[in-house]
Amino acid sequence: QVQLVESGGGLVQAGGSLRLSCAASLSSGSINAMSWHRHAPGKQREWDASISRTDNRNYADSVKGRFTISRDNAKNTMYLQMNRLKPDDTAVYSCYARATIEPFDFWGQGTQVTVSS
Repeated sequence: QVQLVESGGGLVQAGGSLRLSCAASLSSGSINAMSWHRHAPGKQREWDASISRTDNRNYADSVKGRFTISRDNAKNTMYLQMNRLKPDDTAVYSCYARATIEPFDFWGQGTQVTVSS
């Protein structure tokens, strides 16, 4: 069974940093794009950043310059380095993979990030 497992969330003060990881149980060759999304209480899920198989990266305006997305194909793992965190960044962060195998769309269970003021 294909799985995406996030880790690295936690509690941090405003201005601090965290690095999230998303480990995939399918080979990187089966994955096209991957992305990070957040879901805060009372809000809709939002896209934060994405990375293609060819390392093309895109960011939401709200995280541009603060967050960095990367992937290690040898480890089948994607990362999100989050710097200069703000209380508004508090949310459950989930990773997503668009794969070449069915059902093509895969989501992780999420990891909680809480930023205190």
